[in-house]
Amino acid sequence: MAEVVYVHGLWMPGDESLVLRHRLAQEFGLVLHPFRYSGASASMSAIAARLDQFVRELEAPSVHLVGHSLGGLVIHRFLEHFPQQPDGRVVFLGTPCVASRAAMSAARFAPVLQLMGEAAGELLEPRARRWTYSRQLGIVAGSQPLGVGHLLARFDEDNDGTVAVAETRMPGATDHIVLPVSHLGLLLSARVAREVGSFLRDGRFSLR
Repeated sequence: MAEVVYVHGLWMPGDESLVLRHRLAQEFGLVLHPFRYSGASASMSAIAARLDQFVRELEAPSVHLVGHSLGGLVIHRFLEHFPQQPDGRVVFLGTPCVASRAAMSAARFAPVLQLMGEAAGELLEPRARRWTYSRQLGIVAGSQPLGVGHLLARFDEDNDGTVAVAETRMPGATDHIVLPVSHLGLLLSARVAREVGSFLRDGRFSLR
C-alpha cells in the first residue's frame, strides 16, 4: 500500500482524519499516517523539522501528503525547508493559501490570538504564495457555508464556513475543484475522499 501523511489544521488533534483514512484504505489501498503537532506551542520551522523526521521514519519510497486547512501551509513550509523528499503528490483541503479572513478577524481578540500560537501567523497576513515544487498539487475547496468562521469573516462569496473559495487558490497548483461541503465536511465527505484518492493515484481529480 502507498503511504500518505495527513497534516491537520489549527486546534485539530489529527484523529478527525479517521473517516478519510478508512475510505482511502478501502477504495485506493492507501495507508494514512496522521502527523500531530501543536500550532499553539511550536514555531512553523520546528513543526516542519518534525514533519521531515516523521516522513523519514516511514522509510517509504513514495509518500503522498494531505493537508487540511493550516495543515496545507505546514506542508508548503516543509517542502520549502526540506525539499529532498520521497516522490509523491499533495492535496490541500480547505487550505487558505492567500490568508484567512476568519483567522484575521478572530485574532483581533487577544486571548484568541494567544491560543493560535506562532504557527498560525501563516494565516494572518496576505501572502503571494506560489506552488513551485515538482510534486503535483491538487486543491479541494468547500462551498457549504457552515462554521463559526462564516460569522467572523462575513463572507460575500462562496465559502466553506471558515475559508473562502478564493482564499484556497494557489498559482502553480495542478488542479482545483469546489465541492458542496463545509470546512469540517472536507474530511467526512465520501465524495471528497474519492477525489483525494483519485488525485493521489492519477495526478488529477475525477471530475475533470
